[in-house]
Amino acid sequence: MNDPGLLILTSLSSGPKHGHALLRDIEEFAGIRLGPGTLYGAITRLETRGLIEPLGARDRRQPYRLTPAGETALADSLARLRRIVDAGATRLPATT
Repeated sequence: MNDPGLLILTSLSSGPKHGHALLRDIEEFAGIRLGPGTLYGAITRLETRGLIEPLGARDRRQPYRLTPAGETALADSLARLRRIVDAGATRLPATT
């Protein structure tokens, strides 16, 4: 899955990160390289929805963290994905 919002929420679930750290982490755990425009557009949408919040900026870097609503949204999304994966695994014929 390559939904930027879900990838960002997943990355932030391990702790606060700034944009560049998010890009590196997402590429590491998902193998997906987001462009800066995609990343910051998704950050803006997540912040507007109250799912993440900025922390005090250090230097030029603006770190973000999950809010309680973001944790709930991530858990809900992961549960939906788990149901899809389970259904696909059950329906896919086993190969031998």
